[in-house]
Amino acid sequence: MLRTTRVLIAALGLVLMFGTGAFAEKTYVNGIDANYPPFAYVDKNGEPAGFDVDSLNWIAKKLGFKVVHKPMEWSTIVQSVLSNKIDMVYSGMTITPERAAKVNFSQPYYTVANVYAAKKGSGLTVDKIQHDKVRLGVQSGTPQVEWLKEHMGKEGWNFTLKFYDSAPLAFQDIMNGRIQAVAMDAAPVNDAIGRGLPLTVIDTFGDHEEFGVAVNKDNAELLELINKGIKMLKADPYWEVLKEKHLKGGKH
Repeated sequence: MLRTTRVLIAALGLVLMFGTGAFAEKTYVNGIDANYPPFAYVDKNGEPAGFDVDSLNWIAKKLGFKVVHKPMEWSTIVQSVLSNKIDMVYSGMTITPERAAKVNFSQPYYTVANVYAAKKGSGLTVDKIQHDKVRLGVQSGTPQVEWLKEHMGKEGWNFTLKFYDSAPLAFQDIMNGRIQAVAMDAAPVNDAIGRGLPLTVIDTFGDHEEFGVAVNKDNAELLELINKGIKMLKADPYWEVLKEKHLKGGKH
């Protein structure tokens, strides 16, 4: 009993000396694309949701830290990591050499193809998209933009690129006829199809992409924590639950 009392007194002394914050969990801010289903988006209640949001929430709970998901402008989100406005980007970010020169990436946690997609019944083919002056929608700040620009010059393709802040905005313009097709990774396309939008995948292009979590190069501790968490998550049955929930059928 005397030993227990001494321990309690010592703990109380630490609280009085340092305040209750001495025992508070660390909080990290995660930047997300607010409109990139199924990986990250803001739901109808105004809350962050999606595969990546649920993944990081699980990791945070298991490893004892808190996380705040902050919707950000995608085209400047890497700069937000560099300026320490956010701690990480766990939001369907493709690992590229250009980004890796600025930030550190976790181990890859998901792989996705790049696709051309159009409205069902459009009759478009890859050849028509590339050579018939099609208006082609792409999301700003993505690797697809650079790939398409590079190959337009090399191959003499005739499409016109139209830039969007999010995939769903591009899909709206396909439906209303402002553009004829989109070029982007397959995740949001499959999600939209799963929710009943009359889109069809025409073909793939370029290389498959690997998603990773971006952190500041000065934050090795966080990188180690995220890598540990991803490894734990992928070894846990909850990983399959997440994939079934978010990546098969596209239902939110």
